[in-house]
Amino acid sequence: MTETITEHTIAAHTYPVMEHFYTLQGEGLYTGQAAYFIRLGGCDVGCVWCDVKDSWDASKHPLMSVTDIVAVASAHPGRIAVITGGEPAMHDLTHLTDALHAAGFKTHIETSGAHPLTGSLDWITLSPKKFKNPLMESLEQAHELKVVIFNKSDFEWAEHHAALVNRDCKLYLQPEWSKHQQINPLIINYIQQNPKWQLSLQTHKYINIP
Repeated sequence: MTETITEHTIAAHTYPVMEHFYTLQGEGLYTGQAAYFIRLGGCDVGCVWCDVKDSWDASKHPLMSVTDIVAVASAHPGRIAVITGGEPAMHDLTHLTDALHAAGFKTHIETSGAHPLTGSLDWITLSPKKFKNPLMESLEQAHELKVVIFNKSDFEWAEHHAALVNRDCKLYLQPEWSKHQQINPLIINYIQQNPKWQLSLQTHKYINIP
């Protein structure tokens, strides 16, 4: 009886979903791999250069049940589900990640780390923002640290956070897209001098996919 109630509760749970789509992961370690993206509405970080500002207000986006989210994701052969935003950690992701796991997915999250992480997550991409500091617990749990470089001062800021993550965390520097032509040479030079870092490019934008 308890199992039935639990399954019903998970199925009935809803999240504000701005968009969802099947594509290739464009950033970080999993670049080039097929993945289903679930972009949740709601964000209180407020990055001035954010390219999905429409995601900030959760009330603007329709609620989708866990059952529907998993059903549309499962219609595709890839079995990586990337939960992003907005700031997805503003939501309790327990129901969603449990249902995705039951459907055979690996669950990934892209987060600023400003809110506690919930649910069962197989890969945590932490992209800290200056507008709201990441929690220490998020830094300690991160599998990859992805720092967006907007100007030269961001390299020092990146090093500050690299000193706080766990020793196995992968370190990426990524140019802010609107300035990538100017920033890319700076990042390349920096990585040559500091080879613990790797370059992450928004490859999905270069090949014009979501």
